[in-house]
Amino acid sequence: MKDDNINQLFEKFQHDFDVEAPNHGHENRFLEKLKAINHAQDIAVAKTNKRLWKPFLGVAASIVLLVTLAFGFNANTETQDLASVSPEMANTQNFFTSVIAEELEKINSERTPETEALIEDAMLQMETLETQYKQLKLDLTESGNDKRVIHAMIDNFGNRINILKSVLENIEGIKTFKQDNNETITL
Repeated sequence: MKDDNINQLFEKFQHDFDVEAPNHGHENRFLEKLKAINHAQDIAVAKTNKRLWKPFLGVAASIVLLVTLAFGFNANTETQDLASVSPEMANTQNFFTSVIAEELEKINSERTPETEALIEDAMLQMETLETQYKQLKLDLTESGNDKRVIHAMIDNFGNRINILKSVLENIEGIKTFKQDNNETITL
């Protein structure tokens, strides 16, 4: 019975079937069209893959660049100071640092409520000079021991010592003034 239904169906649509033979070269044209479609799909897939990977490649390249720069900067972070220039400059640096340390000890031993503001101002000036000195160390490293930078570093040490000596003189002036006022009050 099933066969009868199928036969009836084929008889019903018998004239609708395409039974003509295709033109000569139809198979080659069909295969060329398939190849073109496959090639276009391959290009589209490649472009899509390229578009998908392009941002990742950019991020990866950025990370590699940052890591390279970080290692490059870390390799150059050894800054030079006067001691690295020559043995004479090392002696000069040691001399200045010892004088500055002595002057700071003297100032701290003279610290009183009357001199506190003066000492705090001097310490702020010393911090500014220290910041400048750190920049000079970087400049010295970059310039390859430029004599102008070396002189600026020595001047920086001299300015620190001058500030500390000035503060000590002012402290002595305050002590003298205080003693003079106490002597005249007690008379």
